This record gives sequence, C-alpha cells and structure tokens, in this order.
Amino acid sequence: MGSRGNVGLTGGIGAGKSEVARRLAELGAVVIDSDRIAREVVAPGTPGLAAVVAEFGEGVLLPDGSLDRPGLGRIVFGSPERLAALNAIVHPLVGARAAELTAAAGEDAVLVNDVPLLAENDLAKLYDLVVVVDAAPETQLDRLVRLRGMPEADAIARMGAQASRAERLAVADVVIDNDGPLSALEPQVLALWERLTGD
Repeated sequence: MGSRGNVGLTGGIGAGKSEVARRLAELGAVVIDSDRIAREVVAPGTPGLAAVVAEFGEGVLLPDGSLDRPGLGRIVFGSPERLAALNAIVHPLVGARAAELTAAAGEDAVLVNDVPLLAENDLAKLYDLVVVVDAAPETQLDRLVRLRGMPEADAIARMGAQASRAERLAVADVVIDNDGPLSALEPQVLALWERLTGD
C-alpha cells in the first residue's frame, strides 16, 4: 500500500466519479479503475469471458466474440440472483488484478481506487479515506439520458440497482459536490489533492 494512503472513490452512475478520477490522475494519483479492470478480465480470450459464457450462455456474445455488455446488463439489472452470479465471476478477477496494480505502485503513490459499488459491497473499511462524488438523482438521470444516450427506463433501473444517495453519503469521509458545472469541480479536486499529499 502506498505510504500516502489508499483512497476509495465512489459515486452513483452519472454523478461524475470518472471525471474526478481523471483529474486526480492528471495531478499524479495512481488510479485503479475497477470498471476498466472489469472490462479487461472479460475481454475475448480470457478465462473470465469463458466463465461468463458458461453461466449466461452464448447469447451474451457479440458477433465478434466480445461481451455484449448492454445485453448482459439487461439480464442482470433487476435480478439480484443473476447479478450475484455475475459478481461471483468478475469480482475475484478484478480484486486480483487490482492487487497487482497496487503492488506495482511506488511507495509514495497516492492510490485512488475507483470503485462504483463501494457502498453496495460494504467496502469502505478497506480504505484510509472514502471520497463520494455526489449529485442529485435528477442530475444523474439527466446526464445518463442526455449525455450518454441511455434510454430513461434503463437509466432509472441502473440507478435503482445502486445504493441510495443517503447510503453512499453515510460512508463518505469527503464529499465532492458535482451537482453544478464542471468548473465547480476543479477547486474541490485540488483541495482533496492537497489533503492527500500534504504532510
């Protein structure tokens, strides 16, 4: 573990967590993005993808042999049992890869773990500091529909499958308010960076 601390970064879908992670990386943090790792561990040719196909069937593959993520999402979101089956495959693989990246980070690294389901999976205790990127549900929905082009029903289902805003805020050591314009984000990220790197 880096001597500068091990940070857990989370936020509801559409809250802007990825933007905060990107800015922290630009400042020098080592960002361990569990979503990106989750994609890597089910890439074509991986044991992870083979396990997903064994569990969910060939129908979750696109013609090129890659995972149909939206299609799989429709199967698991709204079905706790199917979601648990998927998580049982993917989470251990993600954990192992994240451990490798953590071990490779330098002694003085600020490790920022980008963990979408930190509150849902009761992971706050794993981190020295939990940062929650917060936005009102209406803001999240607007961003998902307007910026990501997600159908409103899918966006509502995704949001409903995650922890509530109150549950996320309950585990936060630091809250970054991203309900407003991106310009309001910068001073908050810089203040957090100062806290993480200050003596």
